[in-house]
Amino acid sequence: MLKNIYLGVKFSLSYFSILPVSFKPTDDLSRKEVLAFMLFFLPFVGLVLATLTVILFSFLNSLSWFGALISATFYMMLYGFLHTEAIMDVADAIYAKHSGKDAYEIIKEPTVGAMGVLYGTSLMLLKIVGIAYVLMQGYLMEFIAIAIISRLSLLLLFNIHKFRSSFATTLKKSLTKPYLLSSFALFSTIGYLLVSNFMLLLLIGLLLALLISFVIKSKIGFVNGDVLGATFEGVEILLLIGVSL
Repeated sequence: MLKNIYLGVKFSLSYFSILPVSFKPTDDLSRKEVLAFMLFFLPFVGLVLATLTVILFSFLNSLSWFGALISATFYMMLYGFLHTEAIMDVADAIYAKHSGKDAYEIIKEPTVGAMGVLYGTSLMLLKIVGIAYVLMQGYLMEFIAIAIISRLSLLLLFNIHKFRSSFATTLKKSLTKPYLLSSFALFSTIGYLLVSNFMLLLLIGLLLALLISFVIKSKIGFVNGDVLGATFEGVEILLLIGVSL
């Protein structure tokens, strides 16, 4: 059990961030229990990345907006802009569907179209500015809470959607109800200790995740990892706007 937890934490950090994590050749990351703990600790990845961002901002606070922009960019770099790429793929797939093309074929192509670049760049800039504004306003714990909530919303989507992706389907099967509920209980408690209105933010985040993912599904006809990534970015951006307001 302890080894599965240990490998799950490491796998989650290595897959969902660029933090340096190494594995032994004998480590079996394909085991269902390891995959389950990988998802279980997904909100922990958000907690770690957002905390590192807040720590950096505390050192760069004297730089005002410039320090905030550096910190915001640092947050996105920590997860390798992974989900920003998903926005590009989803945008291309939606416009391809409008043109009568196969959205799934388009979304799997290694190249990116003009609309994907425009949407990806625009939302990336919006998110960086949003994070910078929240940091400058002193909503540091709220920012960490958003990073946890956005990843909890992905766990909910894994439980709800059927995927047109073998890896996502494998992850879905590993995330049984006990793991899902335990992760929600643990990280909701941590979030509540950080921000008193965490449960309200969590409810809003989950509803946004459901809305965004089902809208995208209605547009392209399926859900895969890219749809989850685009939904993740949408949830974080909208929660940043909500906290700012």
